Amino acid sequence: MSEKLQRFTKLLKEMFELEKSDLDFGIYRIMNIRKNEINNFIENTLAGEVNSILSKYAADNSQGKKRMEEIEKQCESVGVKVEDSKLKEEYAEYKAKLSSGTGATELESDVYSALYNFFSRYYDEGDFISKRRYKEGVYAIPYEGEEVKLYWANHDQYYIKTSENFRDYSFKVDVQGEKYTIHFKLVDANTEQNNNKENGDKKREFILLDGAFLEAEGNELTFKFEYRNAANENDGINKLKDNTKLNKSAVDKMKSAVSENPELKRFHWAVNLPAPTEKNKTRTILEKHLETYVAKNTFDYFIHKDLRGFLNMELDFYIKSEVMHLDDLDTDNEVKVNTYLAKVKAIKKVGRTIIDFLAQIEDFQKKLWLKKKFVLETNWCITLDKIDESFYPEIAANDDQRQEWVEMYAIDEIAGNLMETGYSNPLTVDFLKQNKNLVLDTKHFTTEFKERLVASIDNLDEETNGLLIHSENFQALSLLQERYKEKIQCVYIDPPYNTDASAILYKNDYKKSSWLSLMNDRISLTHSYLYLRGIICVAIDDEEVCELRSLLSSLFQKQVGIVAVRSNPAGRKTKGKFAPSHEYAVFYGKTEDSIPRGLEKTEKSLARYPKEDEKGRFAWANFIRSGNNDRREDRPKLYYPIFVGCNDRIRIPKMEWVESKREYLLLEQPLSTEVIIYPIVKKGDVVIEKNWQRGHLRVSNELEEYRVRRGESGDISIDFKTRMDEESLPITWWDDKKYASANYGAAELKELFAEKEFDFVKAQKLVADCIRVSGTENDDYVLDFFAGSGTTGHAVINLNREDRGSRKYILVEMGNYFNTVTKPRIKKVVYAKDWKDGKPQNRNTGVSQIFKYIRLESYEDTLNNIELSRTPEQEKQLRMDAKFFNEYLVSYMLDIESRGSLLSLDSFKEPFAYKMKIAENNETKETTVDLVETFNYLLGLTVTRQKAAARFNAIPDSKAKYENAVMLTADKEGKYAFKTVEGIMPNGDKALVIWRSLTDDLAADNAALDAFFTKYRAESGGMELNLIYVNGDNNLENLKSEKEQWKVHLIELEFKKRMFEGV
Repeated sequence: MSEKLQRFTKLLKEMFELEKSDLDFGIYRIMNIRKNEINNFIENTLAGEVNSILSKYAADNSQGKKRMEEIEKQCESVGVKVEDSKLKEEYAEYKAKLSSGTGATELESDVYSALYNFFSRYYDEGDFISKRRYKEGVYAIPYEGEEVKLYWANHDQYYIKTSENFRDYSFKVDVQGEKYTIHFKLVDANTEQNNNKENGDKKREFILLDGAFLEAEGNELTFKFEYRNAANENDGINKLKDNTKLNKSAVDKMKSAVSENPELKRFHWAVNLPAPTEKNKTRTILEKHLETYVAKNTFDYFIHKDLRGFLNMELDFYIKSEVMHLDDLDTDNEVKVNTYLAKVKAIKKVGRTIIDFLAQIEDFQKKLWLKKKFVLETNWCITLDKIDESFYPEIAANDDQRQEWVEMYAIDEIAGNLMETGYSNPLTVDFLKQNKNLVLDTKHFTTEFKERLVASIDNLDEETNGLLIHSENFQALSLLQERYKEKIQCVYIDPPYNTDASAILYKNDYKKSSWLSLMNDRISLTHSYLYLRGIICVAIDDEEVCELRSLLSSLFQKQVGIVAVRSNPAGRKTKGKFAPSHEYAVFYGKTEDSIPRGLEKTEKSLARYPKEDEKGRFAWANFIRSGNNDRREDRPKLYYPIFVGCNDRIRIPKMEWVESKREYLLLEQPLSTEVIIYPIVKKGDVVIEKNWQRGHLRVSNELEEYRVRRGESGDISIDFKTRMDEESLPITWWDDKKYASANYGAAELKELFAEKEFDFVKAQKLVADCIRVSGTENDDYVLDFFAGSGTTGHAVINLNREDRGSRKYILVEMGNYFNTVTKPRIKKVVYAKDWKDGKPQNRNTGVSQIFKYIRLESYEDTLNNIELSRTPEQEKQLRMDAKFFNEYLVSYMLDIESRGSLLSLDSFKEPFAYKMKIAENNETKETTVDLVETFNYLLGLTVTRQKAAARFNAIPDSKAKYENAVMLTADKEGKYAFKTVEGIMPNGDKALVIWRSLTDDLAADNAALDAFFTKYRAESGGMELNLIYVNGDNNLENLKSEKEQWKVHLIELEFKKRMFEGV
């Protein structure tokens, strides 16, 4: 293998992820399944293809070269020059042949060199960066004549990286029954001083913390790392990765720190358990997880939206600009021209083949990324006042729920008296009846109890106040699109500011473009969620505000306002810069109808309007204008007479305007009891003619808005009511101390939990005012897909407390603190308004509430469930034709062989037991998926009623009008299970979804379905339906009466269509 082929082959193996075959997760695991076939394709098939194209044109000069060398030696031996010998003509003939063409080896080297140069310029550690080359050092961007063009390096890529395992990666180890947990924890490090870009070739790397990098407590062991540029020789020893491999010195240091410390002997086997691979027979469990940790946080930040189109276009441009040169074609040597064209053809054909293969992998990942994700788990949190008291005995007997209430609400401090029942263990039904703002969490109960409880609530979605989603936000927004299309009034988000303190996990040298890709795809999805008058509000600081405004301007029609918020009065510490004390709330509207609302008036502004009548608050002010343009000559039409009677009533006399004199002509005289008053001010002996505040026509129509004051000397003044503008739009400078997140946000959270859970928490009242000015009304939805600690949900609940509204909230959060902070915070603020040291201060301030929380399948879960499989017949057919096999491998393999594991329609036979392998704390567990909830969201169904699953046995129905009919009898262990969901489709159609377990007897299954539906229809009292969805082939259409118009759809087909819609 030539050096250039070897170099090119190495690059291909890197691009096809074959160099990471030790990694057993994600796309690496999938590619490893077909590693041998891909290796053979790279090492043999591609080289053979190049050789076959060039062989027709490449001159075989080996014999000629050999003969020329012989002639040279003969001449040298006799001391004669070649050109003077008898062999000079033969030598010249061979020399001419050599110069007329290029040898096969040289041609192949040129092809491999060109291909290497092309692909290496775009590939970067698992990603293809869209640098559209124009010429050396100059890049082109697509421009279509816009006035302003927003562009960034990764604009045509999905940002897929999550920081879920970045700061705290953990795994569990079982050593002879003893369980240990190992953590890799990232400590904060100033990775880029003064926020400057990284210099030169220095990249951020994982480096063992210098000094105390190891901590142990109980059976938990923690290794500490920094993520920064390597600065010295010691960093070189401590960094985790050395090029593409783990750095042995760092790994040995970690192992030695455990084995050489007598107090850590118990962890020796926990870090040294064997985890061998084919390449590394001595690999330990510690090394396996270190490789995984580094790979997850170093490679594969993006998925290209159209890799094939991009690379094909670039390849054509590359060949035309850097391979083909007109001078090379300007020759009469036909052999040379044909050889040259053959080289170009080889570069293009092999390049296109590689692009097709790479695009197959990238498109496959894109398909998995865009696929709507399964709901893995659904639970409900419900205040007891929403629960029928028939459930109370079961609730009182649940010790897990009691324990949570003790820890969360300190109910063990509720003492009894003559009138009320106090806390006891176990709880009593009477205690529950007296504490109906306690929040029940269905996670503490059986599935059967949960289903019965949910079934007892009519108009389920309408009664539900909130939805919490534990998921990466892009996946959550994709799944919820149909359900909440044009249903949201306000989107409020507080995304990472991308400063050193809150930077996203980004690719080296692509910090800002990574952030823009993250924001663009997620905010683009929310556009369809908003009402036509909807408003999005994004919190941001100076680091990314320019980029954010450009992005929002490209997505939304109206810039509503940019508010500067004094969020940190003391200023944030920086090095060599001003200390920022502000941030921004950036408001954009979906359409021109997106109009902000006014804020509630402060005590200070209310004090300026101390009086109130049926029209609202007001203050009395002198009716004579003061300030600018207050003279008669400035606005002469505002200089007119007012008649004041002895009863202090005013009236406007009849008059007409005389343009030539620029004054009014009185058409009537005052009564004997009236005097004429003009807007005149006396300053000593000087009389100044001024203006009234309003025109005479307006005054004549609202006389009740004016009063007369008489001074001690008998002089008359006229006052008017200046009213507070209840609907005045907010200004763009918010400096109230309640907006100081540094003071109020963190402090508020600490009062809720009695400890500091977050460093950076938005002030709840700041978020509430952002929601208020975004135009939310009584029952509007508010969406936050960077939910963090749950401040937005807290703000919505408190707004509803204040005005008895019924606004609803949707919160999306990916972090592990979803279960320890986000959800508990909502539970706490539902139970009581005010908290101190983690305890409620007034148990009578709770609100009635139902919120649902769900957990979604992740992109990584999707990858981990993919299996590639071929049937023996497929294998046989593929091996019969090498050309067909290569085409299959390059273009179709992943899509065809993964179908059974991507969505197993066969498993819909038992829909209540559909299972997937799901990773939790880096351990994979088989988990039952919630198909029912997933399908509700895929349909966009507004659920009105969801019944509990019920089981039945079937017995023959002798009274039926058709053969093989059955009746169903309820039986908890019955053969047939049914569950129904009723709801409204986005277009208003009424739908019924019937889920059932299926056997291998289709006729018996459908007989049971017919019996179930007949009974259901009878009990529903002539229900009106438009659609029925059922899993499994059926004949329900035969039961439709002439009056009924509903249509039946197979769940499996609808599920698949909607799950992959738009992919």
